[in-house]
Amino acid sequence: MSTPTYSAHPLTVLARTSDPRTMLRRFLALDAVVTAGNGLAYAAAPGPLGRFLGVDSGLLLGLGVFLVLYGAGVGYLASRKSPPALAVRGVIEANAVWAVLSVVALVAWLSPSTAGVVWIPLQAVTVGGFAAVQYAALRALRDQGPARG
Repeated sequence: MSTPTYSAHPLTVLARTSDPRTMLRRFLALDAVVTAGNGLAYAAAPGPLGRFLGVDSGLLLGLGVFLVLYGAGVGYLASRKSPPALAVRGVIEANAVWAVLSVVALVAWLSPSTAGVVWIPLQAVTVGGFAAVQYAALRALRDQGPARG
């Protein structure tokens, strides 16, 4: 009787797999869906969302278009059998920068409504969370060594 091999990595349960490559691709895919969805909302309804969040509608429109394109790029990486580590690191770094700049913008630049004061840190934590799980999955993949087969 053989013993199944399971990763001791804490992300195994969250990703529902013990394979680091699959884990990474799933976290990238989730990031792509959430990011593109957020971007579509910003781009489709910048006026109403801008009023609700207390953020300039022109800014939301620009961010929306950017997020749709960025989400598509992340989705492309997620669709690759073996996403290139350098590109994944770029996504991780971009997500980390986005999270930090969101908080900086909230404190130093924006004057959002109460909804915006809640939304901006919430999305920053979400994007920062994507960066963290993607980094951990990339590290687990690296620790696994070259693909066997």
